Amino acid sequence: MKSDEIKKIEAYLRRKFNLPAIKVQARPRKDDSAEVFIGDEFIGVVFRDDEDDELSWNFQMAILEMDLEEDED
Repeated sequence: MKSDEIKKIEAYLRRKFNLPAIKVQARPRKDDSAEVFIGDEFIGVVFRDDEDDELSWNFQMAILEMDLEEDED
């Protein structure tokens, strides 16, 4: 993903989640996706999808069971 595209995605996620700490960064050796962080914590990946002449982005976030257990304490 190009830097201007990454900036737009980052701004969108910050507004959508009302969370200025979200950062979107290019992935090494990948040009179809970018990594998403909250502060220094990696939370997911945004994938660029331009098939069928329609451009969209998909945000994928895995939630581990151990992450849910941390919230119970």
